[in-house]
Amino acid sequence: MSKLVVTSIGPASSVQDAGRPGSQRYGLVPSGAMDRLALAAANTLVGNELFAAAIEIGPFGAAFTARGGAVRIGLAGAARNADIGGRPVASDSSATLAEGETLNLGFARGGSFSYLAIEHGIEGEPMFGSLSVNARAGLGSPYTRPLQSGDELTTHPASGAAERRIELPDATDAPIRVLFGPQDDEFSDENKQLFVGSEWKISATSDRMGYRLEGPVIKHLDGHNIVSDGTVNGSIQVPGNGQPIVLMPDRGTSGGYPKIATVISVDFGRFAQISAGRPFRFKAVTMAEARAEAIKFHQFLRSLPDRLRAIEDFSLNIEALRDANVAGQAVSAVDAATWQVAVP
Repeated sequence: MSKLVVTSIGPASSVQDAGRPGSQRYGLVPSGAMDRLALAAANTLVGNELFAAAIEIGPFGAAFTARGGAVRIGLAGAARNADIGGRPVASDSSATLAEGETLNLGFARGGSFSYLAIEHGIEGEPMFGSLSVNARAGLGSPYTRPLQSGDELTTHPASGAAERRIELPDATDAPIRVLFGPQDDEFSDENKQLFVGSEWKISATSDRMGYRLEGPVIKHLDGHNIVSDGTVNGSIQVPGNGQPIVLMPDRGTSGGYPKIATVISVDFGRFAQISAGRPFRFKAVTMAEARAEAIKFHQFLRSLPDRLRAIEDFSLNIEALRDANVAGQAVSAVDAATWQVAVP
């Protein structure tokens, strides 16, 4: 068996997969990847199931070393500088680490999370059907906490398959689409328009449980307490201080604050990638629009294998280049006899 050893890593990095759907009725936190599209793309690059467990890497840098044999990886999500022994590794592509080689990853640019999938997957014991880590609940495998330097992830040796890249749509700064409700009747029309008509930023105090929003105060009509009811990824609660909180995969299964709106599933990953302090806006859509977008999104996920492309090798053989006369017939600028043409 091969191992990918964590050489260095920042906070907010852990093993995540599709999470634990279907068990929220028992109070079990769902967890799972913040950006499901990026997770699926990384896994597709190395031939895994779309939502197999991978390493979710937070905004800071990281490094991983192959031990016990070669390890093949797929990298997708937030762009960042990456190299293996000085060889650049592009985002949305696969690469292979030979025994002893180290993959170095820089800080995230234009996003928050990258996904490092390992060919053949990560060895672990599923807890309630998932390897996803939730440190507060003590769930996850092979570790029940965020990754730390020295951790080892066991997998099968690299297959030696040709490396590939995957073609994904360009990133967009379009507003994050939401459905009003289920408690939007707890807010006046003016405050609902304030919510969708204002610019927001994500607080640096946010985490996988919830993203705290910074912006105008959203006022309730009749107080901020309701009978607790179920939540989903993207539920937007408004507590007593009027500053909304968008619930993320490690959220509680129920909550007692009115929920003014819900981020549609298609835009949830894009929302999760917004870095702290970057301004954005919301846009209200209808249920029919949200449903149509969800169908298109799942069709796109199924098409990911068709978007794989071979990686052309443009590396230069410097020795051969030095010996070649790439200029054709050589001339000397200071010797007119080598370039002047006699006039009849």
